[in-house]
Amino acid sequence: MAALNIPTAPAIEGARPLHQGKVRDLYELENGDLLMVASDRISIFDFVLDTTIPDKGEILTRMSLWWFEQLADLVPHHVISTDVPAAVRGRAVVCERLAMYPVECVARGYLTGTGLIDYTATGEVCGIALPTGLVDGSRLPEPIFTPATKADLGDHDENVSYDAVAATIGAERAAELRDLTLQVYGRAESIARERGIILADTKLEFGARPDGTTVLGDEVLTPDSSRFWPAAEWQPGRTQPSYDKQFVRNWALSPESGWDRASGEAPPPLPPEIVERTRSRYVEAYERLTGERW
Repeated sequence: MAALNIPTAPAIEGARPLHQGKVRDLYELENGDLLMVASDRISIFDFVLDTTIPDKGEILTRMSLWWFEQLADLVPHHVISTDVPAAVRGRAVVCERLAMYPVECVARGYLTGTGLIDYTATGEVCGIALPTGLVDGSRLPEPIFTPATKADLGDHDENVSYDAVAATIGAERAAELRDLTLQVYGRAESIARERGIILADTKLEFGARPDGTTVLGDEVLTPDSSRFWPAAEWQPGRTQPSYDKQFVRNWALSPESGWDRASGEAPPPLPPEIVERTRSRYVEAYERLTGERW
């Protein structure tokens, strides 16, 4: 499994390790709240790379916090506090425990990635028929909700139909998640566009409080969960320049890396120049979106 090379979560006083993801480590605090820590790890094609990206965890955390504020009137979020142990200060948040819905809530405003693969094969994405003649990077007539299953660590998320989501969590809750996902995407897409960035798509995760309230959880609208493209360089029909980890994917697939994706082996370590250029893309995305200096 690709994710088996994840380093063991570091010990944090007063916190019990609960779960390790590709990038984030989750702990339980003594009072029952959760501590979510963003590492500097980076994953591509379901492999966690041996190479880390300096400051990535802090950039993702600060960006998520900024977006949670922009979205607070649309949906409550799970962050309780940024008062965290010194060892993870800046890269962690205290958050509430939620019953997470077993679905990746994806909104797409542009056609690329797995959506493009599905469209090329069937003319549809998650059962939604799209116009003919679209190409990589095409803007869709309107944003669409294209959910995916939550895969086990190291496995692929798989696109599913809206009906499949409704069958899993109920029609009323499925409609709520679809509507919230598209509202969040619409707000974020507009904010990003004002700053010269196209938000091509994004993946959100929601959970429920004990009283049934739906809450936005995990991270939100970072280069790890979203595709950000420079608006001035958008050109349908090709792979778009990006502020996300597509930059690392492109390197791994290039002759320069010497990696064969079909081999089943993990990609090689990233060269120093790719690490630095990746870090600079994350920093630039943060600064352009938030207006804050890193």
